[in-house]
Amino acid sequence: MPGGCGPSTIREIRWKMFEPLNILVFGAGAIGTYVGGSLVLRGNRVTFIEQPKAVEELRVRGLRLDLSSNQYSVTSNQYPVCFATSLEEAFQSAPFDFAIYALKSFDTTVVLATLAPHHSSLPPVICLSNGVDNEPDLAAVLGEDKVIAGTVTSSVGRRGVGDIALERLRGVGLADGHPLSLFVWKALEAASLNPHLFPRPADMKWSKMLTNLPANATAAILNMTAAEVFSHPGLFRLEMQMLREALAVMKRQGIRVVDLPGTPTRLLALGIRLPALLSRPLLAKAVGGGRGGKMPSFHIDLHSGRGRSEVEWLNGAVVRYGKKAGVPTPVNQLLTETLMGLTRGEIALAEFNRQPEKLLTLIGRGYPSGTM
Repeated sequence: MPGGCGPSTIREIRWKMFEPLNILVFGAGAIGTYVGGSLVLRGNRVTFIEQPKAVEELRVRGLRLDLSSNQYSVTSNQYPVCFATSLEEAFQSAPFDFAIYALKSFDTTVVLATLAPHHSSLPPVICLSNGVDNEPDLAAVLGEDKVIAGTVTSSVGRRGVGDIALERLRGVGLADGHPLSLFVWKALEAASLNPHLFPRPADMKWSKMLTNLPANATAAILNMTAAEVFSHPGLFRLEMQMLREALAVMKRQGIRVVDLPGTPTRLLALGIRLPALLSRPLLAKAVGGGRGGKMPSFHIDLHSGRGRSEVEWLNGAVVRYGKKAGVPTPVNQLLTETLMGLTRGEIALAEFNRQPEKLLTLIGRGYPSGTM
């Protein structure tokens, strides 16, 4: 569907409501495989773009989806799925009805360079990446009319490229108000993804980011589980201050905390304001239950040796938007800079390994707000 969504396109969409769709998916990681694979199982044609090595593997064995009690092997000879190493190759399957963007935030800058030459040929993109900067970055290249904000709250475990297990079904958030929003909602609903429409995209994206922050950077820096972080009184206070900073930045921007699919985010925000005696068990259960016992994503990225971290797009975003809004965010800055130092190899992993007091000492010294 090149060229945006004018009235004629909308009429065509209405005719296609009950026909198989043609969908482009950027990334066969946990979210891309889960959402794209679920759409394939519904009978839609889906083209995944991935790295050449990953595509080689996917073409041999296909996708593997463990969805609750059902397991699926999705291969090209059984399902309408194909795998491409570039947009040029993917366009052999065009035109597409819409695209799913499901990459890590640190991949966006590189991907944008590949999208720019094809911006007029690309369909509207549903951005499911964490953080609050990906949609504006995509819109700067593709145009605001081609970007729809989204988020996934279901817990999905990644066992390998194109190989996932659904650990807990919650749902998918989708920004309302775009000409394609209801159309995409219907497609996701038919694929059993439990989509919900949100009238204010910023509320949805910032509320999701709020759920990504607890015991994420701290656990990665200290090599501790979320339960260990919350059980330590000093670290718990650090976490609460970090979250209060994020809430203050949201409030200054007029962004509201909203409940997400299967995720009582407003209760999380309320817990942040409660005394520690009441908030600690509430937050520990919410964070631990949401991750299904897994180590947080920042920890996984740090110890995989990738040399990249999404902390710059989560805690770092709190700092950047805090500066613009005049809200101090020293804890979020400390966590961002410390974790990035570890990620880049500027700080040895052993420096803070299971040493919470060393991290707390930095805050105790009155860590300056500085510049990001």
